[in-house]
Amino acid sequence: MIKGVANPRRYGRPPFDVIVVHGGPGAPGEMVPVARELSVTRGVLEPLQTANSLEGQVDELGLIIEKNADSPVILIGWSWGAWLSLMVAARSPWLVRKLILIGSGPFEERYSSTIMKTRLERLGEEEREEVLSIIEGLNDPSEDNKDEKMSRLGSLISKADSYLPVSHDDEVVQTSYDIYRRVWSQAEELRKSGMLLEIAARVQCPVVAIHGDYDPHPPEGVRESLSRVLQDFRFVLLKNCGHQPWIEKMARDRFFDILGTEADR
Repeated sequence: MIKGVANPRRYGRPPFDVIVVHGGPGAPGEMVPVARELSVTRGVLEPLQTANSLEGQVDELGLIIEKNADSPVILIGWSWGAWLSLMVAARSPWLVRKLILIGSGPFEERYSSTIMKTRLERLGEEEREEVLSIIEGLNDPSEDNKDEKMSRLGSLISKADSYLPVSHDDEVVQTSYDIYRRVWSQAEELRKSGMLLEIAARVQCPVVAIHGDYDPHPPEGVRESLSRVLQDFRFVLLKNCGHQPWIEKMARDRFFDILGTEADR
């Protein structure tokens, strides 16, 4: 649990049947703008994932839904949160009536090789060198202040991931490299082994994926993969939009229109 912060955070009024799930892992709080926008007309919960294993995060999110939400819920997962939401829906179908995946990572390893290359190409020389230096430091067991370094890396990656962002606050409550390292290594192994797509095939509820055309995560790694294994799947590609649609000047309004419509269906 994050000291001094309610988990989950609540927005709007009951019933709380919409859940926004942050990315990272290890960077809780990023979905605050989405929660606030949706809470104008509905009750929204924002869980903060604190477990330091993939299995632990799946269990944690499921338990938060069971104890705090009016289920079955609409799960809205962004980035890593898209995978996490899908895993919860696959394991506990009675808890989830709809999945909305935003900026999801690709579900098959063959689509993932270009992501970092694209990001580095979008940065200036000094920023590229800084990214590579931080990554090297994070892989060094003797390196100190890894949480701070991960936070800085997140800022640089966000710049590369954005098309035309509006000014916005960093809503992350607390960055944890340890959670990121432990959870992401297990998640990557799931994708490499093909198990991630097998888990996706167990999802019974409708699934909608929203993706920016400027997102370095290849859209075909979501659209093509999930369309093969899901019965009720739709894919929406947003023009002039990066990894975080809610901060994109040219896509933000359409994104929230789509999200509101899907949450009402």
